[in-house]
Amino acid sequence: MKMAVIYHSVTGNTKNMGEQIVKGMNSVEGVEAKSFPIEDVDVEFVKEAKCVVFGSPIYAAHITGQMMNYLLAEAGKLGLAGKLAGAYTTAQYVHGGGELGIREMLDHCMVMGALTYSGGGAHGKPVIHLGPVGIDNTLDINEFAENFVIYGARMAAKAVELFS
Repeated sequence: MKMAVIYHSVTGNTKNMGEQIVKGMNSVEGVEAKSFPIEDVDVEFVKEAKCVVFGSPIYAAHITGQMMNYLLAEAGKLGLAGKLAGAYTTAQYVHGGGELGIREMLDHCMVMGALTYSGGGAHGKPVIHLGPVGIDNTLDINEFAENFVIYGARMAAKAVELFS
């Protein structure tokens, strides 16, 4: 079953965390997951995917303009209706708006007809209510990598459960 992570990355942090999600997705039997920067999305692969996760860095408590433009202009070509969707962000500060950015992307996915999921508290710790946020200011963003792997595995397991 195909799954995709689509991200915009400025410093490489969002790309790195997206690759951690793909690692988690690919740990689930029968899953083929790939990540794509918004500048080079394999639209045909994503159309076949049952799960799509979007990622963006956070600036001024919002996703990047590039990601918003991608969602508005290009996401309609991905056939999101009926797919499982999720979102993640990277930010400089814990209070920087990571959850707000996740909601921006999830809201867009729902408008496009996608089913959104995160696992919430259903799987215990780490609790990932909306989606994972990686922080990279005084902290090393790689300290958050395991949460992204776990999130990817949870998303993949739910997609397999729903669509197999």
